[in-house]
Amino acid sequence: MIENDRISRRTAVTAVAASAALLPFATGPSAHAAAGGPAFLHGVASGDPLPDGILLWTRVTPTPDAVPGSGRGPAVEVGWEVAEDESFGRVVARGTATASAAGDHTVKADVRGLRPATTYWFRFGVGEVRSPAARTRTAPARDEATAGIRFGVVSCANWESGWFAAYRHLAARRDLDAVLHLGDYIYEYKSGEYPAAKYVVRPHEPAHEIVTLADYRTRHGRYKTDADLQALHHAHPIVAIWDDHEFANDAWSGGAENHTPGAEGDWSQRMAAAKQAYFEWMPVRPSVEGTTYRKLRFGKLADLHLLDLRSFRSQQVKAGSGKVDDPERTLTGRAQLDWLKAGLASSDTTWRLVGNPVMMAPVAFGALPAHLLEPIAKLLGLPTGGITVNTDQWDGYTHDRRELLDHLSGHAVRNTVFLTGDIHMAWANDVPKQAATYPLSPSVATEFVVTSVTADNLDETLHVLPHTVSLPAAGAIKAANRHVKWLDMDSHGYGVLDVTAERAQMDYYVLSDKRKRDATVSWARSYRTLSGTQQVERVKAPVR
Repeated sequence: MIENDRISRRTAVTAVAASAALLPFATGPSAHAAAGGPAFLHGVASGDPLPDGILLWTRVTPTPDAVPGSGRGPAVEVGWEVAEDESFGRVVARGTATASAAGDHTVKADVRGLRPATTYWFRFGVGEVRSPAARTRTAPARDEATAGIRFGVVSCANWESGWFAAYRHLAARRDLDAVLHLGDYIYEYKSGEYPAAKYVVRPHEPAHEIVTLADYRTRHGRYKTDADLQALHHAHPIVAIWDDHEFANDAWSGGAENHTPGAEGDWSQRMAAAKQAYFEWMPVRPSVEGTTYRKLRFGKLADLHLLDLRSFRSQQVKAGSGKVDDPERTLTGRAQLDWLKAGLASSDTTWRLVGNPVMMAPVAFGALPAHLLEPIAKLLGLPTGGITVNTDQWDGYTHDRRELLDHLSGHAVRNTVFLTGDIHMAWANDVPKQAATYPLSPSVATEFVVTSVTADNLDETLHVLPHTVSLPAAGAIKAANRHVKWLDMDSHGYGVLDVTAERAQMDYYVLSDKRKRDATVSWARSYRTLSGTQQVERVKAPVR
């Protein structure tokens, strides 16, 4: 048995030394809120799997008035334990921590000393009250020649746009090593702004746009009351990065499109509040303080570089201004780009996966007819005239992209796969060194983009029937961008990435109706890249 006191200090939760015996866990129900006692109303979660460890998370409601963001409620001692079996007959690690209002009563335990590539069960307790038990899994040993790894891949879950059925279907699977969340885990808008009030499926809390620490905490708390989101966290460890809506729409280092200086306070204070709430409420282990860029390894099969493309970026510019090529502008920041380049070049794994919040592959819109140009611009947040690039994506920071792709080509870095969310569409792309001359110029990487869990797609943004605008738009985009092998602008759902030594394959799954809690799911398409090819190809069936 491991007595473990390495609790995360990244949040304001106070850690205490591990006890020789865990706080007693009762066998009765966990929710005692009605009686005024402590309760685990927001579930439990795990994340950032290592070969010897996992990060555990929960939030305690010590008294009924100690709701997220309230600043109320006493400090309580929380016990945690990890077991090899669901009945907790073989406990292998245990410890304690203190949850207090200073950290919104959230708790993290960074557990080490576990066995690699192993499924474990964990739970928390306060006195005789225990949390739900949840499943997690460690990563393969660093030098293990593992046969394969499999991730669920999701992004863009807007509470007001629909139900999180995609999470429920991923939670039902038992073949995943982890779930990769590529950003927009929460949305910051006021209720009825996105989508408009008459299309809202369920209202935000708080109802106003979130700008303060209390606001962000409340919104995170609201999300984690969702039964399907809790089920996802109870079934699999999550590997999460943020994009803009964890802060505000089209965020950059000095502001955001959805931030009004003065009326909504200082941007740096708002970003700091959003980051504090994120690290309190998410099972994320930051390797660099205040960012989500870090690296995980899955045996000798794959490295996973995770990017933060909001903290350091320069402000977006208007498309067609010529400033997208300015070498003084950056998407990644110098330190992060150097870290990424070095990590990709020095990797000794078969695959180099990159968790990438915004799309890497270039997309030209100049060939689109006018009646398609305007609605696509509306969805992607672009000016409607003279569009050649989406300036919130890597297209708006071409110097950084050119430097990275030249690095991959110049150092013969093979098998780099960008895993992307953000734009509420599913794509399968080659990533050419020079898009204008592709396929004569080579592809140096590949990219799989997953659609949104619920956030509105093109036809929903326009409030027209599916395929009305999306089908001709997709055809025009593919015709103008030959490296785009597939594009689905209509669906919602998730991806499942299956990686072996021979190939990396993304299976795309779509929901029947995001506005229905009991939505079904079906397989839509599969694409893969074979080791050494740097190109994607269609596959006729998903991995079983």
